[in-house]
Amino acid sequence: MAGLKTASGDYIDASWELSVAVEELGPEAEPLTLRVTGDVHIGGVMLQIVDKIKVKQNWSDHALWWEQKKLWLLKTNWTLDKYGLQADARLRYTPQHKPVRLQLPNRRMICVHASFSEPVFRAVAGICRVLSIRHAEELSLLRAPEEKDKKKRKGPVLGTEDEFDLSGVVLPASAEQQPFRGMPAHFSDSPATEACYRMLSVSWTGLTPEHVLKMPRPSSLVEKAQINSRWLSSSRSLMQQDVRENEQLWLRFKYYNFFDLEPKYDAVRITQLYEQARWAVLLEETESTEEEMMVFAALQYHINKLSLSADPTETAGEQGMDDLDSALSNLQVKLEGGTSTSDMLENLTTIPELKDYLRIFRPRKLTLKGYKQHWVVFKETTISYYKSREEALGEPVQQLNLKGCEVVPDVNISGQKFCIRLLVPSPEGMSEVYLRCEDEQQYARWMAGCRLAAKGRTMADSTYQSEVQNILSFLQLQRASPDAPVAPDAEAMGTQWLVSPRYQKKFKPKQLTPRILEAHQNVAQLSLTEAKMRFIQAWQSLPDFGISYFVVRFKGSRKDEILGIANNRLIRIDLAVGDVVKTWRYSNMRQWNVNWDIRQVAIEFDEHINVAFSSVSARCNIVHEYIGGYIFLSTRSNDKGRGLDEELFYKLTGGHEAL
Repeated sequence: MAGLKTASGDYIDASWELSVAVEELGPEAEPLTLRVTGDVHIGGVMLQIVDKIKVKQNWSDHALWWEQKKLWLLKTNWTLDKYGLQADARLRYTPQHKPVRLQLPNRRMICVHASFSEPVFRAVAGICRVLSIRHAEELSLLRAPEEKDKKKRKGPVLGTEDEFDLSGVVLPASAEQQPFRGMPAHFSDSPATEACYRMLSVSWTGLTPEHVLKMPRPSSLVEKAQINSRWLSSSRSLMQQDVRENEQLWLRFKYYNFFDLEPKYDAVRITQLYEQARWAVLLEETESTEEEMMVFAALQYHINKLSLSADPTETAGEQGMDDLDSALSNLQVKLEGGTSTSDMLENLTTIPELKDYLRIFRPRKLTLKGYKQHWVVFKETTISYYKSREEALGEPVQQLNLKGCEVVPDVNISGQKFCIRLLVPSPEGMSEVYLRCEDEQQYARWMAGCRLAAKGRTMADSTYQSEVQNILSFLQLQRASPDAPVAPDAEAMGTQWLVSPRYQKKFKPKQLTPRILEAHQNVAQLSLTEAKMRFIQAWQSLPDFGISYFVVRFKGSRKDEILGIANNRLIRIDLAVGDVVKTWRYSNMRQWNVNWDIRQVAIEFDEHINVAFSSVSARCNIVHEYIGGYIFLSTRSNDKGRGLDEELFYKLTGGHEAL
């Protein structure tokens, strides 16, 4: 037993005093002093603490935190010697779960209990379970910007007027959350939790132009890169990263790879994803053209209008019937032996080709030459063009292998301009080529083929036809309908908050309203969920969608550049002018590693291409985690019985901090 003494009061064993601060006793209370030996187990120390406090309460969530080492002592069967604890250690006896204030993608505030002892990856999974958001691996936490970085703004900040509280929600032990009255059961406990569910699953309709103008928005690639410097490490706990109780954090979709979006189960997920997309457009984090902005404004107006009378519980019930009808329809097709378009494509024995006259333009310095018409053949992932159709049997003027290229739409519906901008990898960098199509149908076919070829896939891929339809659908949304009837409440509609500040300054409300209403006629028949999904799809079709920016210094270079990380590629961007210099696809990646001593990421691609860079704007592990995270997400399967391989995530993203 620790603490044996002689008659004179001297200790005669190997015991020593251990100091432990107990949070429940208050910040002013003196730490407890325990007499222990090195062979005492952590569990034994915790029993001594509870006995000495003599406070009756549930201590099951408490654990010991070693302040100097920033380490949770969670293995209660380990001894003090095994952990390396000595008399100079400062320990805290504190709850593992603490309240945090989260700003959600819709900019509303909510208080939840989060795990401070588990890795952030697992803590976010727990938060998303409370919020009823599936596929938590797509989200993560980042720090709120510091006050000194915020621009001075008058009036309350968006989201701070009403703060919702879910810190008292206790979930059932079962993994499956059973619905009750059209919502997850834990939201039906009280009017306050029901109001919280409505906030999560129905878009907020109280936005004003002032809200949009007050929100800080990035004005350059460098400012966009600064946002990504605030992400927390997913493989370390909140406590290890100095997050305090009740601190404000942001919950956002970090990885732009949205898996299995299902309206029946994802009411909250779809709404929050729509909100993140909406703010990305409004704050100009994702660039869009004038016509595209009018489409986004029309969809927002339609969603806002439907949200005023929306009941999330009814939506869930109606969706359930839609799923049943869809299942019965699919069963009927199978019984009748019908074949879907995708099945037909998968069964093709020859790869489809595109052959047509297109106008081609290759920008060169000191030249003013315009587009020239060529006979163009698109086969597998290669485009070959000839002076005429008759010369197609000979040598082409040029061949372009689109694998790994950048495909950028350049469309103006009112001007009947349907161009495809290709940035094709070449030894000198990126070779720029423009393809100009005659009409929407031709553009959709060639654009879909180019997007697949850039990923190394051909037009025999089962997604080709759906890609064509998505492109046509987005073009149709941008087409104006000036003769369409005007909605009776149109004049009372506020339009300025529906567009980004750039267009607020360019157009007066009297100019904006007719244009938005024209675009609205193309979406007026959509349901609330369909409109949100259409907005998300339109956002995904933008050239800048899903690119996270970092300021880096490439090995051998004397200047800073921008590295863009997307869900399928890395992009090297000139910091001065914003042009794409080079693109590397994950599918061509052989291996990557990080030299943690010099904070340098090194990547090896096929054909012995080696790339190395150090991060300037963010910690090296954030860049490493982004790359590993996207590769991890590509391993997900449709097999619902197969869970996520959490250990694989830590191996791919954690580096030297992997568990």
